[in-house]
Parts: sequence; structure tokens; C-alpha cells
Amino acid sequence: MKPTTTRITDCFARAKAAGHPAFVAYLTMGYPTLAKSETAIEELLAGGADIIELGVPFSDPFADGAVIRSAAYEALRQEVTLDDVLALAARVRIRHPETPLVVFSYYNLILSKGPETFAAAAAEAGVDAVLVVDLPLEERDELLDVLRPHGLTLVPLIAPNTPIERVVASAEGLENSFLYIITVKGITGARAELPPELTARLQAIRAAVRVPIAAGFGVSTRAQAAEIGRHADGFIVGSALVKRLGETGSLAGELLA
Repeated sequence: MKPTTTRITDCFARAKAAGHPAFVAYLTMGYPTLAKSETAIEELLAGGADIIELGVPFSDPFADGAVIRSAAYEALRQEVTLDDVLALAARVRIRHPETPLVVFSYYNLILSKGPETFAAAAAEAGVDAVLVVDLPLEERDELLDVLRPHGLTLVPLIAPNTPIERVVASAEGLENSFLYIITVKGITGARAELPPELTARLQAIRAAVRVPIAAGFGVSTRAQAAEIGRHADGFIVGSALVKRLGETGSLAGELLA
């Protein structure tokens, strides 16, 4: 059955037609301030970003490196909440009706709000998908079954050591989404080099699934993004953008070195 066309599927189709990988950009909402996060999203989109991941600050971001942890703590110090992030998403959606928006969160925040309440609010804000860092494949349906009636989907995280058969299972039923392929073992953070085995890994995953794949964790330069783009449908940049925004207060101009 042909998947339903969504902002996410349309975005990857446009990028493919244009001959380049989709640029997925992550920011921690509320860092350095909520207002600067919103301005930075506009700068990212002006600079060529295709999909925006809205990072919800969390008190125990165990999958994240020092840059994003520090950003999350600063946002929490300013009392930025999940509701604030959804309100920001709604404002971005008005200005950018075609841009896919992904809420990037830990599950506790969604459980605290209530999955049904969260799904309704996210849909109302114009969010397309949710990436839950600590939601395993075996438990995803309890959230996905709540999201689907609201027109939302999930973005699964695929670890470097995830077996291909589990990757295929993770992609099942998510034809309106994409897979987030983690490029390196460990936590988020810019790296000088990507692992040499990444190319073969991306090629194997791309051959095994029918949904788009985008790779991230450690991507910080134009050369790294280009290398990933030769073997994946998109690349993801997070820590490098968060670090630059914290240092300069702006993401205007060239986004990658």
C-alpha cells in the first residue's frame, strides 16, 4: 500500500529530486533563550535546513554530550517546558507551513503530560513527528497508537550495533517517517572524523528498508555531511549548531565549516 503523503515524505522527495540529502537540524529549545531559539530556527531555514528537530530540555539527558546537556540545563534554569516548546512550534508552523517539525524528547516528559494530551497538543501545534530517545522498539506501540489518530508519527533511533532485522522491524509501519541512524557509539557531540565502517552500515540499512534514513551524532562539517549524503537520504546536525548558537548568539550565514 502506498504510504500517505506527509510533510516528511514530501521533504525527502523534494531533496532527492533536487539531488541533495535533506538537512535535519537539531536545537535545544530555550537555549540560550526561547526567543533566540525561535530566531535560530528562522536562520536555519534561511540557511538551507529542511527539517527542524525541537529539543525539549530534560533534567537527565543521558544520551547527550556536554554541549547539549549544558544547553538543556540552561533552558531548564529559565523554566522552559514542553508546553513552551509546543507553543513555539505553533508559531513556526504558521510561518513555515511545509517544514517538517519533530519534537525530540525523553519519554518521562510525555508521560508526565499524558500521551493523549501531548498528542492532541502536538498535532494542534503542527508537529509532524516525535523522537523519543529512551523508548525501545518493544514499547513504542503504546505511544504510536496514541499519536497516529492525531496524524503524528515516530522517528526511531537506530544504534550502531542494532541488527539489521531489528532495523527492519523499527521501520515497519513508519512509511510516513524516517530512521535516525546514529553514526557513532556513545553520546552526542561533534567529532573530527566519522567511523570508517559507517559507509557500509548506511548502505546496508538503506538496502533493507523503504523509508528514508538520515544519519547524525558527530556531524559538524560540510565534508562529513556530504559523505553521509552519498549513502543516506539526509544528515543530522545538532551539537555543532547548539555550540555555535551559544557562542555567537546567531546561526546566520554558513552553518557548517
